[in-house]
Amino acid sequence: MSFEDPDEERTWVFDVTFLTSRWGCLYGRGCQGVLSAPAAELEQGCCSYGAHFTDDDDVARVEAAAATLDSSQWQFAARGRRRGPIRRDATGAGVTRLVDGACVFLNRPGFPGGAGCALHRAALERGVLPLELKPDVCWQLPLRREETVDDSGHVTTTITQWDRRHWGAGGAAFHWWCTEAPEAFGAPVPVWRSMAAELVALVGPLRYLELAAYLEARPPRSLLPHPAAAAREVRSDQLTARSRR
Repeated sequence: MSFEDPDEERTWVFDVTFLTSRWGCLYGRGCQGVLSAPAAELEQGCCSYGAHFTDDDDVARVEAAAATLDSSQWQFAARGRRRGPIRRDATGAGVTRLVDGACVFLNRPGFPGGAGCALHRAALERGVLPLELKPDVCWQLPLRREETVDDSGHVTTTITQWDRRHWGAGGAAFHWWCTEAPEAFGAPVPVWRSMAAELVALVGPLRYLELAAYLEARPPRSLLPHPAAAAREVRSDQLTARSRR
């Protein structure tokens, strides 16, 4: 779907097929990670390569959040504070440091404070949204905001799913990516509801309300099934047929 923004020279485009799908994060529940081979036991999710920051504000927010964590919440707090949890790459862009093959903020299985992103866990403990503490790319995934500007200055902003191709050449090496995985499409509610806070942060409350009103009014039969969700249904039907034999 798409609609014009009356307040600025912008067209909003939304990937309805993904937003109405039942995708749900499988971290710790079968996520195979983004390495070149299945590695569910590592519980690294999409944290194996660290997080790249969008701008200096993104860096500042995460550095401030990291300063509030203690060693009971953050497994690598001592290492992170020694050199700082964020470094600059060859281009000058900010990126989280890696420790033992994954993001410095990733608590590993067996850590008393619990496996998973230390920033995410801290947000849940405080009763705040994870997007208030985590790097932008981390809380947005698997949503992606893309912008193009034409010769007249008109902006087209597209909200879609993050595919492996968006990672560049490295994405092709992933053994597994969740928006392609049928097993990730079994959530009880559609993405536009489960990730409402993230969508509001990406497009603003008014645009989200317009999106929600459109999707609420649209007949379910008019919606295209997500390819991965369709594969899940086919697999389920095949298993059912085999059990009846």
